[in-house]
Amino acid sequence: MTKKIVIDPITRIEGHLRAEIEVDEDGVVKDAYVSGQLFRGIEMILKGRDPRDAGLLAGRICGVCTNSHFRAAVTSVEDAYSLKLPKNAEIIRDLMAMALFIQDHVVHFYHLHSLDFVDVTTALKADPKATSKEAHKYTQKPFRNSHSHYEAVLEKLGNFVKAGKLGPFSNGYWGHVDYKLTPEQNLIMISHYLEALKFQTNISKAVAIFGGKTPHPQSIVVGGVTSVADMLNPQRLNDYLFIIKEAKDFIERAYLPDAKLLSIAYRDEVKAGIGRANGNFLSVGGYEFEGERKLFCDGVIYNHDFETIEDFDETKITEEVDRAWYKDKMNGNVREGTLGYDEVHYTDLNEDGSLKTAKNSDKYSWVKAPRYNGKTMESGPLARVLISYTKDNTLIKSFVDEFLKETDLELMDLSTTVGRNAARAIETNYICEYIFKLVSRLIQNIKYYDTDTWVKFDFNSLEKEAKGRAFFEVPRGVLSHFINIKNARIENFSVIAPTTWNATPRNFDGLRGAYEEALVGLKIEDTSKPLEVLRVLHSFDPCLACAVHVIDADGKELSRCKIKT
Repeated sequence: MTKKIVIDPITRIEGHLRAEIEVDEDGVVKDAYVSGQLFRGIEMILKGRDPRDAGLLAGRICGVCTNSHFRAAVTSVEDAYSLKLPKNAEIIRDLMAMALFIQDHVVHFYHLHSLDFVDVTTALKADPKATSKEAHKYTQKPFRNSHSHYEAVLEKLGNFVKAGKLGPFSNGYWGHVDYKLTPEQNLIMISHYLEALKFQTNISKAVAIFGGKTPHPQSIVVGGVTSVADMLNPQRLNDYLFIIKEAKDFIERAYLPDAKLLSIAYRDEVKAGIGRANGNFLSVGGYEFEGERKLFCDGVIYNHDFETIEDFDETKITEEVDRAWYKDKMNGNVREGTLGYDEVHYTDLNEDGSLKTAKNSDKYSWVKAPRYNGKTMESGPLARVLISYTKDNTLIKSFVDEFLKETDLELMDLSTTVGRNAARAIETNYICEYIFKLVSRLIQNIKYYDTDTWVKFDFNSLEKEAKGRAFFEVPRGVLSHFINIKNARIENFSVIAPTTWNATPRNFDGLRGAYEEALVGLKIEDTSKPLEVLRVLHSFDPCLACAVHVIDADGKELSRCKIKT
């Protein structure tokens, strides 16, 4: 006999996510339905606008991924008009993007995900001296590793408990049997959790130096960037480099060692494949390094077959809505930006409030169903690391080899809940190396009097009808924007975000997406405290604000809202 567990909303993510899990009498997940619960319709706002405004508006798709959507939208316009950017503009955009990668990965690990592994209350039993000794197992120079520092952290944590409020650590499943860390390991992680709060403030400044502000930077424009004054100011470049050097220190002495600590402590779960999805991975590659060399390789892996990697082919992307809350599918392919649905079609929940999922025709999510070559795919740091490593990317390979050696893991072990965190940490580490080389290229260009940051163009002389697209690897995975321009206005705009790939509902094909597939077979020790479910879903770093969109290609009114004050 099966039992249903409903988690709604799932917290510590961006957006509104619901999970319905069916477990057998032994607590093993037999089926799962994961649903995006908020309709947004952002692309409709872009319809009829000047294409040069696309970035500023699309950047509001999400409050976390602002720079990613801003750049992708602007790049799709540049692709439509065949504009070639100055090298400096590409470098500055990459510098902003790389800083965002670092910020996003660190914030996700500590503030959105670490408490799935860290038992806060157990840390109060830790011995500061033993904690300092424990930290040396994972790095030669642990971050802020003095006895007095750990004593101060214990005092702060103790004050939370004495006050009867745990502050940021409230509402956890403390004492859960699936917490594996020792008191000293918990104290190390909590110490770094608190330090990461300051870290995210500083790294945000790196994005703002060239973006004007963050979130929602202002400097990316069609044809290049406007931050030429910052590029030519040695102090601004030094400010950026100083922030990245501080970030690199935290990553090497705290973040990466903590990922190693987690991988070793949860080794049994890793080897058991907990949180593994179907093994289909997608990467579009990108971020030019030297000539043809790129930071990430493009490619497609099916069923964990690392020996056979196909090149990415954008024409193989489709998007369906059979089980998503839309209807009246239009024909067309996504490359041309004509994929769209005329009308939202929300179907009520069952009387008990659960999703209607019994029949293959039941709709249960606002997230659409993208497919690559008819398959559901996993996108994100894990996909990038696996594909780039297997394609022998020399920029990445040594970082992966070192991590696997020090944790006694294999490449396949990364395709797990804990492994996704390891892949993020590895990726963050080598991105830091890459950033310094980017800044060096920028300085070299300036040294030889190349100071261009924008290509001049006459908008009124450009084609009145055009189509463009942009593909980028962003912190959570593959992001693509598609634009149709008619009469010098945006006729149609469409987005497929990383979480759209990972959170895809089933379709007529019945295939589970990565979220749902990773949950099936999971053993839940206490169905009243489904920590294991949260741990798996958080490992993907869900961003539902990015994933849920709709477009109206024919200009019909979909809904009308009135706010009472």
